[in-house]
Amino acid sequence: MLNFEKKLVRLFAKSIFMLKEKNQNFSHNKKSSPGTKELILYNDDLNSFEHVIQTLIMVCEFDPIQAEQCALIAHSKGNCIIKSGESRSLKSIQIELNLKGLKTEIL
Repeated sequence: MLNFEKKLVRLFAKSIFMLKEKNQNFSHNKKSSPGTKELILYNDDLNSFEHVIQTLIMVCEFDPIQAEQCALIAHSKGNCIIKSGESRSLKSIQIELNLKGLKTEIL
């Protein structure tokens, strides 16, 4: 493996670790706000990474790196929290994602 590739792999692994840590901290903070819900993206075997990433960019207005990290977390862990907020605002996003073939749930 080239030196550049090794650096890229380390950087990618670090960014995924930081995102997981952020999600864990978010889950702990969530308990203090009772009306907060989470929109969960589930992994499936139907959609390509590219489709999931492009859909998250379009619907959720994520930047490409954030969309890619969410797709990878959902793929490796089975699911990923992609948005949080009031149920009403999450519902419209969930409907758009579902229409594009992504599997989601509001919890």
